[in-house]
Amino acid sequence: MDIISYIKRFFWYLPGILTGAVLGFAYWYFWGCEGGCTISSSPWNSMLYGATMGALIRNLWKADRSGS
Repeated sequence: MDIISYIKRFFWYLPGILTGAVLGFAYWYFWGCEGGCTISSSPWNSMLYGATMGALIRNLWKADRSGS
């Protein structure tokens, strides 16, 4: 698999990842805790979790391109 086809294949996830990362940062900024919260104690953790959730949710709406 060459790099162009790899980028085209996974480009669909980029909007979900970016939106999830921004929302994860916003969650940390407005509602995050300071102590033992695993996800919301650090902006990087919140952004990573948000990006992962954004990619997974974006995958729900991905069109089936298999042709069958």
